[in-house]
Amino acid sequence: MAVYTEVSRDAAQALLARLNLGTLHGLEPCAGGIENTNYFCDSDAGRYVLTLFERLGADELPYYLHLMKHLAGRGIPVPAPHADADGEILHRVGDKPAALVDRLPGSPCLAPDIAHCEAVGAMLARMHLAGLDYPRAQPHPRGLDWWLQTAPIVRPHLDAAQCALLDAELAFQQQVAASDAARALPRGAIHGDLFRDNAMFQAAPQGDLLTGFFDFYFAGSDALLFDIAVCLNDWCADPASGRLDEMRAAAFVRAYAAVRPLSGDEARLMPAMLRAAALRFWISRLWDLHLPRDARLLTAHDPAPFEHMLRERIRTPWHPTEMATTHAT
Repeated sequence: MAVYTEVSRDAAQALLARLNLGTLHGLEPCAGGIENTNYFCDSDAGRYVLTLFERLGADELPYYLHLMKHLAGRGIPVPAPHADADGEILHRVGDKPAALVDRLPGSPCLAPDIAHCEAVGAMLARMHLAGLDYPRAQPHPRGLDWWLQTAPIVRPHLDAAQCALLDAELAFQQQVAASDAARALPRGAIHGDLFRDNAMFQAAPQGDLLTGFFDFYFAGSDALLFDIAVCLNDWCADPASGRLDEMRAAAFVRAYAAVRPLSGDEARLMPAMLRAAALRFWISRLWDLHLPRDARLLTAHDPAPFEHMLRERIRTPWHPTEMATTHAT
C-alpha cells in the first residue's frame, strides 16, 4: 500500500455517509505496497480500507471489485466492497475512483511454517473453485504480454549478465506458453499477488487461523497454476537465497490438491511456472525501482531477490512430490 493522494477527513466522512456507514472515528494512511492510495478508515459501523485507484481506470475496476463480491458471496474470506443506495460499489473520492472494503481481522504472517502454508494452500484452492463461475473476464494485467512490453523499458538498467538472463527467460516462457500443455492448463480468476503480506492470520488456542486474502488488484484470468507458483515462491522459499523449502512447498501443494486436484499438465509444468512467477516479480520490481512515482509513503521493493530466485529456479527445478500430487490425473 502507498499514499499518492491525500484524503481529508471530510472526504472520508462524505463517503461513509453515502454508504450509510456512520460517523468517521479514525483515518490513517497505510504504508507498504506500491500501486494505490490506501487508508484505514474506522467508523461506528466497522473497520474498513479505503482505496483510491491511481493507475487502474474506471473501466477496469469492476472486474476486481465484483470478483471480491463474488468470492465473499461464496464464503471465501475476502474483503467485501460496500455499495451505495443504488448498489454501486465503485465510488469517487475527489477526482479518483475509489472503493471501501471491509478490513480483515488479524495480521500478516511474515515467517510462515508448514501449518500456515497448508492453510493458504487449501484456501487458495477453495478460492479458485469459487471463481470458476465468475462471469466477468479480464486478462491478467501482469502476464506474459506485460513482461514483453516492460522488458525493453527496464533493460537499459541491467548489466550484460542480467540482460542475457532476461532475454533467455522471456524466450523460454514464450515457448512454454505456446505449448499444448500450457494451453490445456485449467484457467480462471487468479489473485496474482498472494504474498505473505496479502493474507491475514489471527492467533487462536489451536494455532493461527487464516482470516482471509486481500489486495486483489492484480487479479485476472490466467492459469490457476500461476497463482500456485506465486505462492510457492513467497510462502515456501528462503528470502535470502530464493531456495524452496521443499517440506513447506510439498505441504502447500498437498493441501491445495486435497481441495482441487492438480492435473498432470499442472504437475509437469510446475518448474516452468515457478520460473514464470519469479520473472514476473523481477521485472515488476525493476520497473518500480527505476521508474518510480511520487508518493508520500512509498518504498520500492528490491528486485535482486527475484533475480536470485529466477536463477535458482532455473538451476534447481522443483516438481511436486508424489505425496503432494496424490490426486493428480
